[in-house]
Amino acid sequence: MMLQGFHNYFRKKETQLHELNYLFWECTQRCNLNCQHCGSDCLASSRYKDMPFEDFLNAIKPLETKYKRNSVLIVITGGEPLVRPDLADCGRQLRQHGFPWSIVSNGYAYDEAMHEKLIDAGMYSITISLDGLRDTHDAFRKRQGSFDHALRAIDLLANEKRLPIYDIVTCVSPMNFGELEGIKQLLIEHKVKAWRLFTIAPIGRAAADDGLQLSNEQFRQMMDFIVTTRKEGKINCMFSCEAYVGPYERKVRDWFYFCRAGITIGSILIDGSISACPNIDRSYVQGNIYQDDFLDVWENRFQPFRDRAWMKKGSCADCKMFKNCLGGAMHLHAKDSGEIMICHYHKLSD
Repeated sequence: MMLQGFHNYFRKKETQLHELNYLFWECTQRCNLNCQHCGSDCLASSRYKDMPFEDFLNAIKPLETKYKRNSVLIVITGGEPLVRPDLADCGRQLRQHGFPWSIVSNGYAYDEAMHEKLIDAGMYSITISLDGLRDTHDAFRKRQGSFDHALRAIDLLANEKRLPIYDIVTCVSPMNFGELEGIKQLLIEHKVKAWRLFTIAPIGRAAADDGLQLSNEQFRQMMDFIVTTRKEGKINCMFSCEAYVGPYERKVRDWFYFCRAGITIGSILIDGSISACPNIDRSYVQGNIYQDDFLDVWENRFQPFRDRAWMKKGSCADCKMFKNCLGGAMHLHAKDSGEIMICHYHKLSD
């Protein structure tokens, strides 16, 4: 309890400072897959054109005077970033301006040539998704060969000494829940060091598919699986930052739960909207780079993210753990009511 109290104090101070260190750029909403669980509901063609890199760079240039060089990581996401033919050039220019950069990818287009281009452009880190063994992953991603392409990407990363950081993420659902042990062994065999597990939020395409949600018992078993895997020490497995998990805090992650959306994490979305994590409902947008100064918005808005007292409603209203979770992850709050859609702590308590 003493450590939790210290963490809550630290979180309060971090919120007061709100120093940006992690900025998502939704560079495209186009994608080469059609995933069953896509939170962004991305397609091969999008009603939005890819954002011109110059627009993004102009928006973030004021950060160069506010923050130390290399202190703000740009995470390029989508859609699928690899569909942009200028991705490596974008990354190279970000490096020149003092921004380390990363991508989040499904790995389908990540071949040897792409790998060399991105490494040569100074890519700092990368996250690749693997959502099951071969048949399950391909069914989840709705494209045959997706598993083999992702595994090819994983092998390229695992054998690359010039890349500081990479990890693999798995979105856990009833479709792949029974394969967690098999996925773990596969990743260990392919020399993967870091593996993050997520559940699937009922947003985007996943909002219409109740079959993607783990039962309470499955969720508890997933927590126990992570605890066991961490004790084994063969791969650094952890639960994502999506939720407070009560008795499993610090057992399934390195530290206590902290939703940093709008506190140290921001985003510039495909239409120029300024928000926090891209998966958060667009009703929480704080401005737009085509009308507003990004740094001014970051410094002076974002009140719904930094004072979360408004989240104390619905199932959170009388919860004794509210002081520890502050209503949970922002992306799990419904657009209209603001109430939390899924409470992981209660899934463990029921």
